[in-house]
Amino acid sequence: MITGLMIFDAILSVLLIAAVVLQSGKSAGMSGSIAGGAETIFGGKKKGIDELLAKATMSLGIVFAIVTLVLVKLTQ
Repeated sequence: MITGLMIFDAILSVLLIAAVVLQSGKSAGMSGSIAGGAETIFGGKKKGIDELLAKATMSLGIVFAIVTLVLVKLTQ
């Protein structure tokens, strides 16, 4: 059981890294910060793949934390 959870934890960590790396940057220098600020003032929202990756990152992070805590408890 512990070995299976360790393998699952490793797969989750790779998926979490991929989800974070695939997200677009918040700004691209000075022009990105000005445009990003204006976008949030006028009600701009994340769309498409950015929103999906943000939700995937949050979900994967929570599952990764839970599995890691379970592994710590089982190995003590």
